[in-house]
Amino acid sequence: MTGPVLAVDQGTSGTKALVVCPERGVIGSGSAPVRPRHLPGGLVEVTPDDLLSSVLDAGRAALADAGEPVAAVGLANQGETVLAWDPDSGEPLTDALVWQDRRAEPLCAELAGHADELKALTGLPLDPYFAAPKMAWIRRHLTRSGVVTTSDAWLVHRLTGAFVTDAATAGRTQLLDLDSATWSERALDVFGLAGERLPRVVDAAGEIGTTKEFGREIPLTGLLVDQQAALLAQDVTEPGSAKCTYGTGAFLLAQTGDRPRRGDSGLVACVAWRLGGRSSYCLDGQVYTAASAVRWLTDLGVIAGAHELDPVGSAVPDAGGVTFVPALAGLAAPWWRGDLRGSLTGLGLDTTPGHLVRALCEGIAAQVAELADAVAADLGEPLRSLRVDGGLTRSSLLLQTQADLLQLPVEVSALPDATALGVGAVARLGLDPRLGLRDVVPDWRPAALYEPRIGPAEAAERRGAFRTQVAALMERHPA
Repeated sequence: MTGPVLAVDQGTSGTKALVVCPERGVIGSGSAPVRPRHLPGGLVEVTPDDLLSSVLDAGRAALADAGEPVAAVGLANQGETVLAWDPDSGEPLTDALVWQDRRAEPLCAELAGHADELKALTGLPLDPYFAAPKMAWIRRHLTRSGVVTTSDAWLVHRLTGAFVTDAATAGRTQLLDLDSATWSERALDVFGLAGERLPRVVDAAGEIGTTKEFGREIPLTGLLVDQQAALLAQDVTEPGSAKCTYGTGAFLLAQTGDRPRRGDSGLVACVAWRLGGRSSYCLDGQVYTAASAVRWLTDLGVIAGAHELDPVGSAVPDAGGVTFVPALAGLAAPWWRGDLRGSLTGLGLDTTPGHLVRALCEGIAAQVAELADAVAADLGEPLRSLRVDGGLTRSSLLLQTQADLLQLPVEVSALPDATALGVGAVARLGLDPRLGLRDVVPDWRPAALYEPRIGPAEAAERRGAFRTQVAALMERHPA
């Protein structure tokens, strides 16, 4: 049996670290904030050193809390956040462009003729959300020096000196051949990135290097993109099951097995993880704004924070005719209209903060329900339930709304910080190759279960009202 591992989840608005023991569970935790800058024109960036310092601060705090050494460290990352940096010194050459950043939209429009080819090659639609458009934008507008990579490669280099990325993170770039899980020369050429020095693509589990940043020298043995780490922690390891993480955005992933499932529903086909040289695949759908929409409502003074969703929303029986399409950073899957803005309709003098809160919960839940329908269409069978995690799952109002609109049971993770736990699991695999997935992934035991309280007809009516407003937005702003 291996000893405790340090599992670090480097996220959009903060970094969470856990010390996880195979016998005793979580024995230490720490966190550190990250403050991305939201600028006019859909620009979102963060100082790279803030990412690194958050990893070090959260990890050291977790170790201090545990009060005992660890055998290895695992790192989860944001996936599509990119920067240019000097591979000799490790120094950043640009700020990091966060996954929400939209500045590469004109570049994507310019490459629109290659969209079908890129989707067939990489599984991803042509959109600024993914890493390659941002990488190409950096090369055109900021610097030709150094290397340009996703943030995980830079963080790992600063920790260990290695120049690697895991297959699942590489799959978020739109530069990875989905079938072979190797870099695609054709995709690189399309984006004007031919000849770029790219990190070596590695399995999620295995010794990558060692670091002394957390005290004594320890190996880095786990590396996995955030949503796939949460997928693993929630034991979504068989085809036909799905999870949704409600964080800054909401991300629904469904396991598809050892072959990519390319559908036409608007979902992304991508690598779930690669272990022992063998890739597992998943379908992926995104809602760009979830907790970030709650923060927006908070900044307007409607509520004091996410903790007020339930008490404020429960003060009214329904949304009072208000429909909120919270496309505050555009609409992702299955529409892929990042250029759209959000809309609030049905407002009246009798509209209260409670109505706005309920409308927001309905808007988030309706988008997730659209993703679940798309998964069912691509898999050829309906989902049986949805497993959920993330900060917003503390809201009973949101989860009941989700169950109602899905017309499916919603199972809430008993494990907070699923992403960190998932990368902790692969770190244990990397430390002891004799272990299998069943040895490191805990059995699924939901902490709560939400069943639909309304019938199919009412659910269809409420989702229809949301779809009508999305259609109106798209009609006013044709692609």
